[in-house]
Amino acid sequence: MSQPNPNNPVSELRYNVAGMDCADCACKIETVISRTPGASEGKVNFTAQTLALKLDESRTPRATLERNIRAVGYEAKLKSDGSPNPAHGEVGHEHHEDHDGHDHAGHDHDQASHAGKTDTGHGEAGHDHYDPSNEGKAWYNTKQGRLVVISGFLLIAAYGFGFLEPQLANWGYIAATLLGTYPLAFKAWAGIRFGDPFSINTLVTIAAVGAIAIGQAPEGAVVVFFFAIGELLEGIAAGRARAGIKALAALAPKTAMLLLDPKAAPDGLGSLENGQAQEIPAESLKVGQLVRVVPGARVPADGTIMTGASSLDDSPVTGESVPVDKTIGDTVFAGSINTDGSLEVRVDKAASDNTIARIIKLVEEAEDGKGQTARFIDRFSRYWTPGVLVVALLVTLVPPLLLNGEWHTWLYKGISLILIGCPCALVLSVPAAITSGLSSGARRGLLIKGGGVLETIGSIKTIAFDKTGTLTAGKPRVTNIIALQGSESDALRLAAGVESSSSHPLAKAIVDKAKEQKLELPTISEAKAIQGQAAIGSIDGRNFAVGSPKYAAERTSFSSQVSTQISTLEQSGKTVVVLLENDQALALIAIRDEPRDDARQAIAELKALGISSVMLTGDNARTGKAIADTLGLDVRADLMPEDKLKLITEFKKQGSVAMIGDGINDAPALAASDVGIAMGAGTDVALETANAALLRNSVMGVVDLVRLSRAVMGNIRQNITFALGLKAIFLVTTLLGLTNLWMAILSDTGATAIVTANALRLLTFKPR
Repeated sequence: MSQPNPNNPVSELRYNVAGMDCADCACKIETVISRTPGASEGKVNFTAQTLALKLDESRTPRATLERNIRAVGYEAKLKSDGSPNPAHGEVGHEHHEDHDGHDHAGHDHDQASHAGKTDTGHGEAGHDHYDPSNEGKAWYNTKQGRLVVISGFLLIAAYGFGFLEPQLANWGYIAATLLGTYPLAFKAWAGIRFGDPFSINTLVTIAAVGAIAIGQAPEGAVVVFFFAIGELLEGIAAGRARAGIKALAALAPKTAMLLLDPKAAPDGLGSLENGQAQEIPAESLKVGQLVRVVPGARVPADGTIMTGASSLDDSPVTGESVPVDKTIGDTVFAGSINTDGSLEVRVDKAASDNTIARIIKLVEEAEDGKGQTARFIDRFSRYWTPGVLVVALLVTLVPPLLLNGEWHTWLYKGISLILIGCPCALVLSVPAAITSGLSSGARRGLLIKGGGVLETIGSIKTIAFDKTGTLTAGKPRVTNIIALQGSESDALRLAAGVESSSSHPLAKAIVDKAKEQKLELPTISEAKAIQGQAAIGSIDGRNFAVGSPKYAAERTSFSSQVSTQISTLEQSGKTVVVLLENDQALALIAIRDEPRDDARQAIAELKALGISSVMLTGDNARTGKAIADTLGLDVRADLMPEDKLKLITEFKKQGSVAMIGDGINDAPALAASDVGIAMGAGTDVALETANAALLRNSVMGVVDLVRLSRAVMGNIRQNITFALGLKAIFLVTTLLGLTNLWMAILSDTGATAIVTANALRLLTFKPR
C-alpha cells in the first residue's frame, strides 16, 4: 500500500467499501471519485466490495476522500496488501459493524462505522443489506433489524396510546417517522452534494415529511416502517446471493501436509522418497513443493500427481458429477476431494493463482461487463426519478390551482406518487438476476466474465467449435507408423525428438508413443513451431520437421503410393503428419482423436435450441469430415489461425457467433467472436482471451451456458414486467383515490422484495 511521499504525493490506494452491494452503489462511489480533485484510475467492484484508485494527496488528503465516501452512506476501510476480501468472508477481515444503505438509481446501500465506532449523522440507522459482521447473528441483532424493531415498537405504542390519549399517539407516530427518516434525509443531502439529487432517500424523505405536514403522521410512520422492512429483507437476499462465491472460497483447505526430506536443502522442497509430512498453512505453499493428500482430504493446491493413483471428486470445482480417475502426471485442482488412494502432489500454482482463486476473481470482475439491458435500465432510471417528481408536482399543483381541487387531497396524491415512483425494483431487476446467474454458473463449472456476456450467449445464432481438445477428447493416440526410409522405431524416435518441446496434443501423442516403446529421445536444438503447419529442429546437426501433408507437399513430392496411403488414413478419420529430413519424407505417422462422449448429444441439443454448429479445424478435409459426419455438424478444414478469424467475421454477418476452443491458435478467433468460450483444460492464453470457460471439459457445458443465459434473460423480463406493472396499477388506483400512502410504499418495497426473490430462483438452476 502506497504511503504519502512529499516528492511524489500520488498514492495507490485500495479500500474495502462496506455496504456497496449493487451496480448503482458502485456508480455513487464512482461519482464521488470523479468529483474528487487528484483522484484517478478509480476501479470499483461492488461484488468484491473494493475500491482501487490513485490519489494525489497534495490535492485531496485520503481522509477527505474517506469522509466524502462516508457522507454518501458507505464506509471505506483502507486495506493492506493481501488483506482478505469481504466477499469471501475470510477470517481476519476487519468487519464493519453497521451496514446500511441500498440505492438502485439512488437507493443507498450504506454501512456505517466499524465495530466500536459510531458514525454520528451518517446513517447509523439506515438500510442494512449484507454485512459480513452480521453473519451468525439473528436479524434483530443487526443494525437494520434494530431499526425495524424500534420503529415497530413505536408504532404499536402509538396505536395503544390512541385508545388513551389521541394527541400523545400522534406524537408517537411523528417520533417513529422521524426516527426512520433522519438517516435517509442526511444521505439525501449528501447525495445532492455529490451529484445524486434524485435518490430513493430524497423521495422517501419528501414523502415522510410531507405526510407529517398534512397531518398524516400515522401513514408516514407506516411508510418508513415498511421501507425499513423491505431493506432488511433485501439485505438477507443479498447475503444469499453472495454466499455462492463465499462457498467457493471455502473449498480450498486451510492446511496442507508438506513433504520434507531431512536431507533437503533449506528451501523446504519436498522429496518423493522417505518424505516426512509437516502440516503448514496451505496459503504458504510454494511452486515446486510436494504435498501428501490422504483419502478423504481435499487437494490443497493446483498441481501434478507425482506418486499414487486415485479417484478425485472434482465436482466442487468443475461441476463434474462423477469422480475422475487420475494417476501420475495428471493435474489436480485445489479443493477437489481425494476419494480413495494416497497421493503425492507437486504444487504447480500458488494459492493466489489456483483454479478457485481464478474462479472467484473472474466472477467478481464479471459485474463490470454490463449487457444492453442493464445499460438501458441504468439510462432509463436517470430520467425516471426526476420525471416522477415533476409528475407528482403537477398532480399536487394543477388541480388546486386550475380546477378548484382540494389542496389536502391532491397533496396527499402527490406524496403517494413520489413513493410509487421509487425505482428500486426496476433497477434491481437486472443486476439481481445477473448476479444470481453468474454465481449459479460458477458453482457448476460455468465461468462467465460479465453480465453482457451472459446476456449475449442466449442469443447466439452460430457456434464454431475447434476440433482437437474441444469436440474430441484431446488425447489423440498414434495408430499407424509407416516408414518410407529406415525403420519405424527410428522414425518414431526422431519425430518424438522434434515434438518433445511442443505442448500440442498431436505432439504429445507422438512423444507418448515413443515413451511407451521405451525409446530414448534424442536431444533437439533450434526447436521452433510454424503455427498450424509444423515443428522443426536440429538433431545431431541434421534438420528435421514434423508437419502436415500440405506442409510436406510444398517441400517434396509424394509418390502415388504415398499419396494413396495418406488419403486412406485421412478418410478413416485419422490425422497424418510427415517426418521430413530437409526435403526428404522419412515416414508417415497417423494419429486419431476420438470425439467426446457427449459431443453428439450437445450438437443435437444446440440444434433443438435453434443454434447451428460448425467445426473449424486445421486438420485436413477428410479427417475433419469424418469427425463432423459422426457428430452431425458442418466442417471447415485446413484452416490456419487467420483463416478461423476470417470465418468468424463472415459468420458474424449472419448473426451473433460464439467460438469454443482450447489452444493458443484459437485465441484470435475467441477474441473476435461475440462470445469466446474456452475449455477448462485449455491453455492459459485461451482462458484469458475467452469470455467464458467450461471447467468440466464437457461439450454439454455449451448447452448449459445457453440455457442459463436464456433463464437469466427470462427472469429479467419477468422482473421488469412485474416492477413496471405493479407501479402502473398503483399509479391508477392512487389517482382514483383507492390506495393510500402505506400501500404506495408497498408498490416499491414489496416489488423489490419479490423481484429479489425471483432472481434468487436462478441459484437453483441445474443443467440437464
